Amino acid sequence: MSGQVCMVMRVNLDCPSCCRKMRRIILRMKEIEMHLIEKQHNRVSIFGRFDPADIAIRIRKKMKRRVEILDIQLPGDGQAEEMPHATDGPHQSIMQQAA
Repeated sequence: MSGQVCMVMRVNLDCPSCCRKMRRIILRMKEIEMHLIEKQHNRVSIFGRFDPADIAIRIRKKMKRRVEILDIQLPGDGQAEEMPHATDGPHQSIMQQAA
């Protein structure tokens, strides 16, 4: 992929060794430039030049856990330069509409 991509995934990170394993896997991928692991929310945000589906499949195979893609920001979206905040998420607007 030619442009920068920001992807947010949900992965079950229930113990410290799972977080270390996820960090080690992400650091060994050359396509990923920045990452953020949120253990409390079971979220992993990654930023770089990659194909989101390929990265999700590679993480699923190495972690042996289900990976759910929550959000993908492509270069044309305008917010691809910054990582999402811990309070932001794709379900936030849905929750506000339901209330």
